[in-house]
Amino acid sequence: MTAIILAGGKGTRLKPFTISIPKPLLPVGDLPILEILIRQLIHAGVKRIVLTLGHMAPLFKAYIGNGNGTRWDVPIDWLTENEPLGTAGPLRLIENLDSNFLVLNGDLLTTLDYEDFFGFHVRNESSGTIAVNRRKVHIDYGVVESTPEGVLLEYQEKPTLSYCVSMGINALSRDCLKFIPPAGRFDMPDLMLAMHKAGRKVLCYDTECYWQDIGRMDDYEQASVDFEKDPSRFLLQKVVAR
Repeated sequence: MTAIILAGGKGTRLKPFTISIPKPLLPVGDLPILEILIRQLIHAGVKRIVLTLGHMAPLFKAYIGNGNGTRWDVPIDWLTENEPLGTAGPLRLIENLDSNFLVLNGDLLTTLDYEDFFGFHVRNESSGTIAVNRRKVHIDYGVVESTPEGVLLEYQEKPTLSYCVSMGINALSRDCLKFIPPAGRFDMPDLMLAMHKAGRKVLCYDTECYWQDIGRMDDYEQASVDFEKDPSRFLLQKVVAR
């Protein structure tokens, strides 16, 4: 199993921290977010990891170390984007992809069972599978629905709405590459929708596992609190780095 970690973003919403440190290398507890992800992926059986880099790429290379990355007992390669390629565009540059592989953002904390997620994708012969998590949004107003003529249909006082949101973790078939344009920026939603419109099977893997995106300051602080409270919840098996 191969995992591609997207680590090329600038993390502008986490300034001033990300002025000098790229977001995936920010610490959660005493470990960088990236290392937590790498350890989890190795525990799940991943045998090859590829980092897509852009912003502050040399810092990632210094952290991984030893040429193409032998700090852990799996090969860790990288590719550096000359321009932002989005969350799906970099896939066109990666050689020797497996028939199925994982793609995930480098700025998240989760307890997702990657092995089960990947198995679900493979068993169902899906072209693309999106890990989704349910989020609830409380609305502090009375929400009114009406017809175009103004006739009342529904009136809910301060409802709580439930949505399934992408966790930034995807499984893809190598067949997806034919849907990625040969140049320019292309994002994961564009790819999933292109495959869906072409009649390919695109599935959602609905999970109630812990998941925290680390895109904003309050999200980062919450992830840090949750990890420090119980690191073993996220790191089920010790993986020794060299």
